[in-house]
Amino acid sequence: MRTRPLRAVLSALGIAIGIAAVVAVVGIPASGQRALQDELNRLGTNLLHAEPGQTFLGAEAKLPKTAVPMAKRIGPVLAAGGTGKTGHTVRRNDRVPEEETSGLAVLAAEPDLLDVLQGELEQGRFLDADTPGVVLGSVAATRLGIDRPGLQVWIDGQWFTVVGILRPMPLSTEIERSVLVGWTTAERRLGFDGHPGTIYVRAEDASVVEVRQVLGSTLNPRQPNEVKVDRPSDALAAKRLAENSFSALFLGLGGVALLVGGVGVANTMVISVLERRREIGLRRALGATRRQVRGQFLAESVLLSGSGGLVGVLVGVAVTAGYAASQSWPAVVPLPALLGGVGVAMVVGAVAGAYPAMRAARLSPTEALA
Repeated sequence: MRTRPLRAVLSALGIAIGIAAVVAVVGIPASGQRALQDELNRLGTNLLHAEPGQTFLGAEAKLPKTAVPMAKRIGPVLAAGGTGKTGHTVRRNDRVPEEETSGLAVLAAEPDLLDVLQGELEQGRFLDADTPGVVLGSVAATRLGIDRPGLQVWIDGQWFTVVGILRPMPLSTEIERSVLVGWTTAERRLGFDGHPGTIYVRAEDASVVEVRQVLGSTLNPRQPNEVKVDRPSDALAAKRLAENSFSALFLGLGGVALLVGGVGVANTMVISVLERRREIGLRRALGATRRQVRGQFLAESVLLSGSGGLVGVLVGVAVTAGYAASQSWPAVVPLPALLGGVGVAMVVGAVAGAYPAMRAARLSPTEALA
């Protein structure tokens, strides 16, 4: 390894690439999982929301106007609030064509909605019962080109002043893409019928499942089958799982790289045996046993692969830390991945060097020195 440094580096490079890929593939999903757990702990997994489904004939159902107060009467429910569809669109000004809606909805919102969702304001203030203005979700503000309160938007032939802008809300993405109008203001100025379109319920952690089971029948006792209830944190977890669905593919690619690296080490050791026949013959003539010669070449192969594995672990940790930092995740590399990376590399080296070592041990002194 000392006299052929370039060959040693190139041989260990394949092992290093394979181990780095394996460590990164294990570390990056682990970092994402930790970030997901931290995010769910911050946002809470006890949020439910209910929406109207379809009637028996396939028409769109409606939730009763009393649905939100009824939800608050469930014992383990900590808070409840709702939004309602006004049927209108929003534009930056009165000169933008009506068909250009930017994919944004105008929703009526109750004053306690922000507390139920545990959302935060980026700027300004939230709605109260008589607020004549609107609050923009984070995505809505970006699409409308509004970066501060005090500007106006055009809704149903009327100007509304922006009084607040929300921060991103991962568990309520529909709010991010909405313009929120006070419930009373929507009824008075936009012809809102008062029927909630989505009801958000925050329940005690230990009773989320029980509340979910009774929520539909509580909101709409006459037609509980027309109420859809889901848990946003489940959708967020499924989304993150889908984002990490390629981990198995990358792990396979890392295994292929490791295999190629092992073949490279084996090839290097075979060539080394051919080039060092005279050395082997001299050692045998001086009294070295076959076991000692075999151990020499096997140790060299394991050391070569182990060095590559150590470098690969360091590269894999650096890649994981860099990617986690770019996503604002905590960097997590499981200890088994670190120890296993070096261990697997040494095993690969042992397997790759077994045949060359046995071949070197079988050489007789006279044959090797000929």
